[in-house]
Amino acid sequence: MSNVYRPPKRLANIGESATLKAAEKARELRAKGVDVISLDVGEPDFPTPKPIIEAAYKALNDGLTKYSQSQGLIELREAISDNLRRLYGIEYLPNEIMITPGAKMGVFYALTAILDEGDEVIIPTPAWPSYFDITKFAGGKPVEVRTGENFELLPDSIDGSVTEKTKALLLNYPNNPTGVLYDRRDLERIAEVVERRNLLVISDEIYCRLVYDGEFIPFSKISGMKDRTIIVNGFSKAYSMTGWRLGYICGPSNIVKEILKVQQQTATHPTTFIQKAAVTALRECEKYVEEMVKEFKFRRDIVYRGLREMGFKVQKANGAFYFFPNAEDVYSEPEKFSEHLLEKAAVNTTPGAGFGKGYEKNFRISYATSREKIEEAILRMKRFLSLN
Repeated sequence: MSNVYRPPKRLANIGESATLKAAEKARELRAKGVDVISLDVGEPDFPTPKPIIEAAYKALNDGLTKYSQSQGLIELREAISDNLRRLYGIEYLPNEIMITPGAKMGVFYALTAILDEGDEVIIPTPAWPSYFDITKFAGGKPVEVRTGENFELLPDSIDGSVTEKTKALLLNYPNNPTGVLYDRRDLERIAEVVERRNLLVISDEIYCRLVYDGEFIPFSKISGMKDRTIIVNGFSKAYSMTGWRLGYICGPSNIVKEILKVQQQTATHPTTFIQKAAVTALRECEKYVEEMVKEFKFRRDIVYRGLREMGFKVQKANGAFYFFPNAEDVYSEPEKFSEHLLEKAAVNTTPGAGFGKGYEKNFRISYATSREKIEEAILRMKRFLSLN
């Protein structure tokens, strides 16, 4: 049977998800009875707000179990339009919005719709590992451009990486894995490069509601960028709906029309009753978001203090729920820090190598877990370092 199947060439350079692989190691140890504390998962530990669950249940009982429009329920697209106007003062009509089965599929759909074979996509690093493989799967070539010492965007480096094959720039902020938030000046400097180089921008704004310091500014709000920008967002992080798999994209109607073709020929549309529940998320669950953000900020400060006390080089996170420390000053084998920490202290983090070239000495730590577990994990890390 092994001779029957040969993987197609398009999968040859596609790897496993680095973040999901890290979580799998923890599950294996936990199955053996090891008390592993997971600081690797990008998933809020809060329950999905009760009004959302009740809305989904009602939608099921009301018979919303059939096909919906491929672009998504008009009621949900109108609610997203209202939400963007209320929060950020940006205008997107329902025909400029498309509902997707998760934000990751939004990234995939967008890249598939804009890339020709061999087109290049600039990705500032460190970056979520899936960006690289999704770009390759869509026929493109990811071009990594390192950020600065404090993970700031470097417009000159981005400009210098543009070639005649460059089609798009992929941004993500607040950033996974660093938690860094770009301010208006950062975005305006990047916008100047984008306009001069005639690029499109895919702006992954999935963490936009999880901001602790500063202000989140959608990239499409920067002057001249709306017609060049495809926003990707979703419900997983802000509403703790990771397993519901629901996202959306916003962009120029002519681009959304092309992206819609990809969805029509794959998923058809996201689950109908889940879309109905998402309307309730946007219209009735603001207090849940605010409470979650307040708690994440408290946890952020606990982790930051702990990492600094241990001597890690770490940039303070302004948003999301991650830190991306460098271990070279505190551990003799920084490239193996995550591996050894799991083996010897039962604390699971995500190795930095998957987030871009040159980050092998870093690791991602997530504080999307309880204060008690975070504090215990810090104690374990301190003991681990004191013995090595």
